[in-house]
Amino acid sequence: MSSNTRPLITYTILVVIVMVGLGILLAQLTRTYFINIFEDRVAVESQYFSTYLERYAKDNDISQEELFNFSEQLNTGMVFESDNGEILVDTVEAIPIISENEKQRVLNSVDSNGSQEGQLIGDLFYYTTSIEVNNTEGTLTLLSPVKSLTNITKNIWLLIGVTLFLGLLVIFVIGFNVFSKYIRPIRSAANVATELAKGNYKARTYEGHFGEAGQLSRSINILARNLQEMTSTQGMQENQLEAVINNMGNGLVLIDEKGYILLVNRAFLETFKGEPGEYISYLYHDAIPYTAIHETVKKIYMFEETVSETFVLPVKIDRKHLEVTGAPIFSEDRKWKGVVLVFHDISELKQLEQMRKDFVANVSHELKTPITSIRGFSETLLDGAMKDEAMLEQFLHIILKESGRLQSLIQDLLELSKLEREDFNLNIEQVNIQRLLSDLLPIVQQHADQKEVHLTTEVEGNTMIEGDSSRLKQVFMNLLTNAINYTKVDGNVSLIFKDKDDRILVSVSDNGVGIPQEEVSRIFERFYRVDKARSRNSGGTGLGLAIVKHIVEAHHGNVHVDSVVDEGTTFHVEIPKQFTQS
Repeated sequence: MSSNTRPLITYTILVVIVMVGLGILLAQLTRTYFINIFEDRVAVESQYFSTYLERYAKDNDISQEELFNFSEQLNTGMVFESDNGEILVDTVEAIPIISENEKQRVLNSVDSNGSQEGQLIGDLFYYTTSIEVNNTEGTLTLLSPVKSLTNITKNIWLLIGVTLFLGLLVIFVIGFNVFSKYIRPIRSAANVATELAKGNYKARTYEGHFGEAGQLSRSINILARNLQEMTSTQGMQENQLEAVINNMGNGLVLIDEKGYILLVNRAFLETFKGEPGEYISYLYHDAIPYTAIHETVKKIYMFEETVSETFVLPVKIDRKHLEVTGAPIFSEDRKWKGVVLVFHDISELKQLEQMRKDFVANVSHELKTPITSIRGFSETLLDGAMKDEAMLEQFLHIILKESGRLQSLIQDLLELSKLEREDFNLNIEQVNIQRLLSDLLPIVQQHADQKEVHLTTEVEGNTMIEGDSSRLKQVFMNLLTNAINYTKVDGNVSLIFKDKDDRILVSVSDNGVGIPQEEVSRIFERFYRVDKARSRNSGGTGLGLAIVKHIVEAHHGNVHVDSVVDEGTTFHVEIPKQFTQS
């Protein structure tokens, strides 16, 4: 059953119950009324029958036929039964519609009840009274058919049925009209209100009603539209806010007034290496295991003002320099709402600052050494040592060597500066990489022979790539020279070329001193030397690998190192065959 028709059906059932109950009541009242009338009539008639019965018993006034005619005229049968159970008079045969079975049922009922009052069995009314006829005591039973009572009852029910039908028809018409104008719009508005409560702000109700129902429907629709607009605006703002928070370059933590973490962004999780579930809804001092941050939050809670601190945090295997700025959050009525922390990762700034300091110190040191040597030997010569030809020649060779070293240093600095400029461009051409490597071998072989180092190569093939040939020669010459310089006498240096589909791989290996694992990540920094005294004695400027790294990355390639101390080092250079302009 539809919920829309439930009220109408309920009211209809209620009316039917009332009408049926009314019919039963009227039928019962009518039945009782007619029984009372029959009882009064038959009670009066019983006196006449008693008189006729006495006259009949004397055999001088009326005959049996007259007694039967009298019963027929009154439409009432008479049975006189003595106290001994003998039926002395029976005129029921004069009433054809009373059957023998009905008569016996009445007599049996009279015998069992013994009461002197009117009774109704089916369509037959009987009345009993005790009389004495001709010194014979007995019971006089009068039986009268009451077909009219049944007809009246049928008419009553017919009238009730017609009235009920007309009433239901009127109720249906009026109820449908009321339902259409009032109940249906109210129910529709209630359904829409339920949908709005569930969050479905697209729900609408029909507005084609009049009166208060129409006003209610229009108000519900206006409310739904306003909620939809507010939700859309709020959702857009939440998405924008979430996008801003998650795409911030700095870590963000929101803590409520009780110390529980409400929000962390992506940058914070990347910095502290965790998942949102490890922080949100936890107390800040349980979720963030760093005392420095705990102290910062305590200061904010204590002084209720913005606090900025800088500290170093060990995050797993890294050491990060962080600057945290914390500020209290207040509501419009200045009630404490919590704390917001913003983490600035200044590790790169610190690293750049340290690199700048190291660069200045290294440049100063590298320039100071040859300049001091040149100045010192020049002063010695001017003080008179120049007159000694052997000493003069020795000092001049030293001055020439130091000036050449100074020139190499300045040239490498200029080269590195040129590579780091934004407008630096490679001279891209088709390069036969095996031929380029082969052209370097005579120069490198001469250097290896001087150092008594064995040089082996595997550069067969004819592979063409796009690149700057002069810069690539600079890369591989630098790597081969370093490998020979840092390999002991009678050591081995190898140059191996491999073709890998869209890339080439060139590996330069040696079995020299090797590089400690903790130093590998820093060997491409300017002036960085694993063994500073040994490197300086080898004649290097400390800028070669930095230049190598910049040239390889300019070709969109990469260089990496495998090294074991006292076992050797291998530099792997990967360069794509096709150069893509960035």
